Amino acid sequence: MVTKWLTCHKVLHFYKFWSICILGYLLYDVNPPEGFNLRRDVYVRIASLLNTLRKSENWVLVLPPWGRLYHWQSPDILQVRIPWSEFFDIPSLNRNIPVIEYEQFLAESGGPFIEQIYVLQGYAEGWKDGIWEEKINERPCIDQLMYSKDKQGYYRGWFWGYKETRGLNASCLSVQGSASIVAPILLKNTSAQSVMLDRAENLLHDHYGGKNYWNTRRSMVFAKHLRVVGDEFRKKYLQSTDEADRTQYKEDWTQMKVKTGTALGGPYLGVHLRRRDFIWGHREDVPSLQGAVKKIHSLLEMLKLEKVFVATDAVEEEIELLKKLLPEMVRFEPSLEELELYKDGGLAVIDQWICAHCMFSLMSYCEMWSGTEQSRPKT
Repeated sequence: MVTKWLTCHKVLHFYKFWSICILGYLLYDVNPPEGFNLRRDVYVRIASLLNTLRKSENWVLVLPPWGRLYHWQSPDILQVRIPWSEFFDIPSLNRNIPVIEYEQFLAESGGPFIEQIYVLQGYAEGWKDGIWEEKINERPCIDQLMYSKDKQGYYRGWFWGYKETRGLNASCLSVQGSASIVAPILLKNTSAQSVMLDRAENLLHDHYGGKNYWNTRRSMVFAKHLRVVGDEFRKKYLQSTDEADRTQYKEDWTQMKVKTGTALGGPYLGVHLRRRDFIWGHREDVPSLQGAVKKIHSLLEMLKLEKVFVATDAVEEEIELLKKLLPEMVRFEPSLEELELYKDGGLAVIDQWICAHCMFSLMSYCEMWSGTEQSRPKT
């Protein structure tokens, strides 16, 4: 059994809902090309792992800073080292599991060092005899490590844009199973107090759709400053308010006791119209702009609605065509100041918040948003 040391100094006053002495810091990252929604889903998986760890030891989750996402393509805006508080409400997350921002981890842990990095990978041999079984083993790295040793023997890497961060040790774990399969290694096989799981998307959900799963999903409340912007836009341009739409929301998600089906939603159609790279992989399933507009007009007529809110990544030429074909269209079009303030990620949250309050929503084929939207506070 390895020995670990408690870190109790300077931490108790940071946690509004957790009074703990920290035995371990859990960090994680995912494959760089992954998008916003997949990263949120990985958070749910890691939260489940943290719950398992906390049954034996006091661990806290360090939130990986946002940045360098493929879909964040606005020029001349620095979009790295973004804390979670820019997009999510940290007290709400803390009502479910203890979390801290990366900057707080640096302050508490004594410097920009991560003691152990585990890169999660599959098995080189694949499934044995085509039979699935949960297993985890320390194995040689299949792909070249995305970390390199410097002259002092420290591992250097992306680390969310923090160039000063260094890893003390790095190795690969072949994993095939749910998130908590990693727990025994973190509890028994390492003395490291700070452990990072890279490529965490390789872990599966422990109990998809279970109580802890939904508690974590519900705790992922969007940041209040973004919700306020979305609510003001709804009221001004879509004649939509929480009172009229029956979508009243309590800041403490644990106190939300609303029966499914009681929300009306705002008097508008919400559409998430994916374009750009989404078309490349779904050419046969994604309609043309003309086809999408035809479907939207059909739904507006059927639902007796006059306005449609459209969230889209369409290029400027397509936007201009949409304006001509769909005069009922309403969009959140930020000023330069708003773009610099909220960044691409914040604008996507505002779009989602507005769409989540509509009376009826329409998404692109194979869209992940349909799943995330169902967990919005309107129901």
